[in-house]
Amino acid sequence: MAGLGHVVFYVQELQRSVRFYTEIVGLGLQGRIFNGRAALLSGGSTHHELLLIQVGAADGPLQGKRIGLYHVGWKVGDSLAQLKSVYARINALGYSVDALSDHTISQSIYLRDPDGNEVELYVDDPDVDWQHDKSWMESPVKPLILDC
Repeated sequence: MAGLGHVVFYVQELQRSVRFYTEIVGLGLQGRIFNGRAALLSGGSTHHELLLIQVGAADGPLQGKRIGLYHVGWKVGDSLAQLKSVYARINALGYSVDALSDHTISQSIYLRDPDGNEVELYVDDPDVDWQHDKSWMESPVKPLILDC
């Protein structure tokens, strides 16, 4: 069964948004990625329930797509075998996949729902200890090969 894993927002001013989600919502800042242009926040149940990506500054033009929702990540299992099964089902049902990514801490399938909203289906890598080892934050996103 799938469970909501995280939400990703494009934001205009990263520090302002981090302050809101830490001071008001009560999330903890886990770290920064993408050369400091993104922040991972967590309530403690996973490595991040919220990812904020700065795509502009209050005093400058947007450098990304838009402000607002980027995608929603659904955890669809606990193993790469389960992700492969989901991938096979996506292909069998004729849906298009936008990307397959290995984030070191997780492996992901990206696709769009019927209205064009981006959806990430992922599994965490059980060998990565996200609570005690933050080195995964420095790892580049790699292509993921899912042979089914």
